[in-house]
Amino acid sequence: MTALLITLRETLEASLIVGIMLAFLHRTQNRDRNPIIWAGVAAGIGTSVIAAFIIMQFSGSFTGRAEKIYEGITMLTAGGLITWMVVWLAMQRKSMREALEHKMAIHLETGALISLFLLVYTSILREGIETVIFLQAAMMQSESAVSHVGAITGMILAVSAAWLLMRGMLRWFSLSRFFTFTGILLMFFAAGLIAHGVHELQEAGIIPIIIEHIWNTNSIIDENAAFGSLLKGVFGYNGNPSLIEMISYVCYLFCVSLMWRQQKKS
Repeated sequence: MTALLITLRETLEASLIVGIMLAFLHRTQNRDRNPIIWAGVAAGIGTSVIAAFIIMQFSGSFTGRAEKIYEGITMLTAGGLITWMVVWLAMQRKSMREALEHKMAIHLETGALISLFLLVYTSILREGIETVIFLQAAMMQSESAVSHVGAITGMILAVSAAWLLMRGMLRWFSLSRFFTFTGILLMFFAAGLIAHGVHELQEAGIIPIIIEHIWNTNSIIDENAAFGSLLKGVFGYNGNPSLIEMISYVCYLFCVSLMWRQQKKS
């Protein structure tokens, strides 16, 4: 479910960006520039795949304490990136289309086709790198190979939904509500990553434990069972968290809720 949520949102964002670009070229009678868009998409996806391979090879080289430190830093980094991504999109959602079309218009007027290619390439690469980092963090947290199935399913659903939206066949579908709902889920996922990252650094001896287990609910909901694993993957459930893990989880959600409320007011 976590992998599906990540790839569904990230791929839908990337697909919508491509759709906006193709629609703008069609509207401005520049459809002959479509191959540049698709070349940028292919290059962005290709680079993301290479980056994924390098990151997986790099992460597999750690063992023992170094592995704990690497996983802890990766989870904390992913949690921070998810927060930035969700908050940034919420702030830029209304003006993103206009800003993107403005950049494309400048590139077309000046004939800077390489700049148009780079605009597409960097947009797709950003979504791709984010997806790679988020998925790696999700797999570290859930320790489940099933994440690959969810990731592929999310991509297929996102591309299908984007195509239907561009065809005007999903008029009932609200992108605003979709991104708000998935944003809330991702914030809980990020809170779990932060807490789990703290746990890994505690095991590495970098962060003190103080109180190892403030409670143990694994007898009620086992975090390693099916339902517990789902809660662990999506919401960061931990049946026996340490004191600092729990503090980091609660403090993160509190701070993010304040940021979210402030953004809504503005």
